[in-house]
Amino acid sequence: MAPIKKRALINCDMGEAYGNWTCGPDLELLPLIDIANIACGFHAGDPLIMMETVRNCKAHNILVGAHPGLPDIQGFGRREMKLSPEELTAITIYQVGALQGFLDREGVRLNHVKPHGVLYGMMCRDYEVAKAVMLGIPKGIPVFGLPGTNMEKAANDLGIEFRAEFYGDVKYDSNGMLVIDRKKKPWDPADVEKHVRQQLEDQSVTSVDGVVVPLPIKDYDVSICCHSDSPGCLEIIKTTKKVVDEFNKKYGY
Repeated sequence: MAPIKKRALINCDMGEAYGNWTCGPDLELLPLIDIANIACGFHAGDPLIMMETVRNCKAHNILVGAHPGLPDIQGFGRREMKLSPEELTAITIYQVGALQGFLDREGVRLNHVKPHGVLYGMMCRDYEVAKAVMLGIPKGIPVFGLPGTNMEKAANDLGIEFRAEFYGDVKYDSNGMLVIDRKKKPWDPADVEKHVRQQLEDQSVTSVDGVVVPLPIKDYDVSICCHSDSPGCLEIIKTTKKVVDEFNKKYGY
């Protein structure tokens, strides 16, 4: 397939510490990224960390989005839970609203909502889950998601702006779905470079089974997601940034 036809950006999950426990070198990552997805307290993060992360993003001119997850701090939002549609909508309203309070205090605009972890995977697979979560997103706010899935379909059906994303440090299965690990595994920078370049240049990915899977993104804005809790996340994001910068320069974005 052809290269994507948009300038690529880098988004990163942030503010995922809790109390006295840190998770990821957020301050070191901020100069390398364009967009932050800030944890809202259900899978990670707490009020002080949310406030500090918003302030740090503001200082670095980073776009800020809400990163709501399942109510599962011990499992870091990576264990599947059965919630009713009403609960899914409510927990989204609750978490996005919490972050919005800190954004309003700092005069920062909410750029988007990006669901976290297994909730994201559930939305990709299940249209009703995707719809229920999206009903909790404030009017006029875009959602980040995986193209070609029920996330995209639900967003389009509800009139919510959809922004596609690829992944620098997550593998895909042969159906184009993400392989979500409970605990992140290390990546070789050479594999990250190949993985990201294929997604940008070919709109495809090589799955864990060795199958080349198309990832058509239509005309959506695109960002590459990396995780602050991945082992070696600094090298992963530096490598991703190298590929993204080369891609944007090559195509004049």
